[in-house]
Amino acid sequence: MTFYYRTHSWSSEPQITEQTTALWKHMATKANWRIVQLPNGFYQTEYQDLKQENTWHDVTRRETIKGAEMAIDSTVEHYAKKIEFLNGPKVVKTFK
Repeated sequence: MTFYYRTHSWSSEPQITEQTTALWKHMATKANWRIVQLPNGFYQTEYQDLKQENTWHDVTRRETIKGAEMAIDSTVEHYAKKIEFLNGPKVVKTFK
């Protein structure tokens, strides 16, 4: 019996495309988010589609408006950090 093995390796992480960068910048802007109340009383966070203004994508559901806004704030912060690292790693300490 013959076995065939195939492996892949990459020397670096996959490159970030312009589309991905544009989406991250869009998601990092709080003005592109909204909170809607659902019939069951929960609050849903949604972000506006990058290309179609009247299209919204649901992300999370929370029991309170405060919880929904906190979810949006943490998501905006997450994408802001991703944008910050697009130019490469941040030097935090150097040695002499």
